Amino acid sequence: MSHTLGIRQAQKQKTRQALLDAALQLLEEQSLSSLGLREVTRAVGVAPTAFYRHFRDMDDLGVALVEEALGSLHTTLSSLLSATGDGEERIAAAVELIVTYVRTHPAHVRFISRELHGGVQAVRSAIGDQLALFAQEVKDQFAQEPEAAGWDEDDLLMLAGTYVDHMVMTASALLEAAPDAQERVADRARRQLRLVSLGRHHWLDD
Repeated sequence: MSHTLGIRQAQKQKTRQALLDAALQLLEEQSLSSLGLREVTRAVGVAPTAFYRHFRDMDDLGVALVEEALGSLHTTLSSLLSATGDGEERIAAAVELIVTYVRTHPAHVRFISRELHGGVQAVRSAIGDQLALFAQEVKDQFAQEPEAAGWDEDDLLMLAGTYVDHMVMTASALLEAAPDAQERVADRARRQLRLVSLGRHHWLDD
């Protein structure tokens, strides 16, 4: 019995992932608000009723795509922040993280960039929640560093949000850049982060 249940669960997970993959591919050329449930199920080769075994509606699928696109980055970002100092090494590592992610997950980056200000509120909220969590994680790391002495919580969170917003902006710019222009985008991103870092060190100056 348990073996049969295990097979069924594996098949269910496989179908769910197929629906996510199909939706992501279809979203290369359109927004989530214009994507129909039947388009997705047709691409997977399942009946429309099968969709509801995995998602409540298309909004729910969109939220799952947000988690797939951004959820795994939390551990990576935390490792990057804890392993590098505040300076050239951290800046270089942060930009490299973005460059690598855009190259390996372009469809996810395009989805987030489009839906960040898209027409599906549940998805906008899910993206906002993920970015707020990133900002909180960056802020918590900054708070442990000597440079945070004298900073209040709101200013630290503002600084962290600036870094996160910059990462999103850079990912979108890299996605739209021609291959031979991506290094220029990355170099500009590194210089912009150096400017933010300089401002951080002088924020409390009289």
